Amino acid sequence: MKKALALTLAAAMAATLLAGCGGGSGSSAAASTAGGDSASAEASGVPSYASLKVGEDYTDLKADLKLISQRTDLIQDGTFDGYVAEFQKLYPNISISYEGITNYAEDMTTRLTSNDWGDICMIPTTIPLTELGDYFYKLCDLDEIKDEYNFASNRAYGQDVYGIPSTGNAQGIVYNKAVFEAAGITELPKTPDEFLADLQLIKDNTDAIPLYTNFAAGWTMSAWDAYIGGGATGDGDWMNITMPQTKDPFADRGDGTGPYAVYNILYQAVKNGLTEDDPTTTDWEGCKPMINEGKIGCMTLGSWAIVQMQAAGPNADDIGYMPFPITVNGTQYASAGADYCYGVNKNISDDNKIAAMLYIKWLSESSNFAYDQGGVPVLKSQEYPETLKAFDGIELIEDTQAPAEIADLQPNVNQESELSLNADQTHVQRVVEAAINGDETLDDIVADWNEAWNAAVDEYAPAK
Repeated sequence: MKKALALTLAAAMAATLLAGCGGGSGSSAAASTAGGDSASAEASGVPSYASLKVGEDYTDLKADLKLISQRTDLIQDGTFDGYVAEFQKLYPNISISYEGITNYAEDMTTRLTSNDWGDICMIPTTIPLTELGDYFYKLCDLDEIKDEYNFASNRAYGQDVYGIPSTGNAQGIVYNKAVFEAAGITELPKTPDEFLADLQLIKDNTDAIPLYTNFAAGWTMSAWDAYIGGGATGDGDWMNITMPQTKDPFADRGDGTGPYAVYNILYQAVKNGLTEDDPTTTDWEGCKPMINEGKIGCMTLGSWAIVQMQAAGPNADDIGYMPFPITVNGTQYASAGADYCYGVNKNISDDNKIAAMLYIKWLSESSNFAYDQGGVPVLKSQEYPETLKAFDGIELIEDTQAPAEIADLQPNVNQESELSLNADQTHVQRVVEAAINGDETLDDIVADWNEAWNAAVDEYAPAK
């Protein structure tokens, strides 16, 4: 089986704290289990994640944990230190240190080949579902948490859950409300044509850059891939089931929907001078105060970016978030799904496994992390942040998990095509470069993409 470079995200709404069977406290996890139904628990004596009661079970447990995260910003500004301090009020003998990685997916994938990388990490999306068990400990059965947790199946293979979402991302556009108002925009756009017209209004009526590409950062460009699924098609099966079995998936549908419509927004915006003058000079850290101060109209980024833009200057109230401007048969959809999921190293001690699960469960259910970061909540019972109010009335759509018999189909087709959707930015950067240079049309580009994708479908898709 080929290693995939990317998997897609998923989504939903908000429910209640997990109940579970009991368990005692003690300094040795192996000597004191809390029950649980998962095969991992039965085999090792470690309880199921779902059965753990945070603040009641294993309160005397001693462990030293290392958690590796992509959120270098929250490590540097001390935010995670605050969460650790709160957790240690319940578990004073569990110490937790964070390590941040900037080029996360690539570097962490390499580090996973070593058994001693740490205790908890954010599971790289480069790891196919079929290979999760090679690196990560099974936390519980999917049936144990699927009714309470959003995105519960995001890092599950069959019934085996290997990852717990840290938060959820709605896929939309972060924008400056004051800039939109100054441009004369009175309603949020619902179609590509409306959005491009609004960008032109921003250019004509303000000094702001209408759409900031963040081209130079690289990884930010792959955000465009996150919009080609359910939000652009209205079909939750599209990304993981339908697309990897479909020829010419990037072809123009002619109605402003589908993957072509997503990339065409970018192409047309660049071609018509509705982005920064020189994309090679964009600055990821610099764009945050720029949008906060009204120097940028909008950017295509997941909802995780909202809080960062709000915190970058004095105008937090000006930062808004809107659904991506595509409407399918009269309905506007929005893809939403798990951000990185917490995974536990399968090779660590039982005590550390339990300590890791306790911390993950506290983060997911009690810390308010998802709300603080402006994300879709992990528990279905939890409240949505104000930043996502524009999504009221929008149908959130989750990418369906592929059935076990074709679980590796999307990763294999994605890698074989060399597009590496949701992981590599070069194909999206090609769109920007072509629009600037005028040497390729979007139709030229998608013809190449379709040819590569079709060959991968021929190799991997089951015969019909």
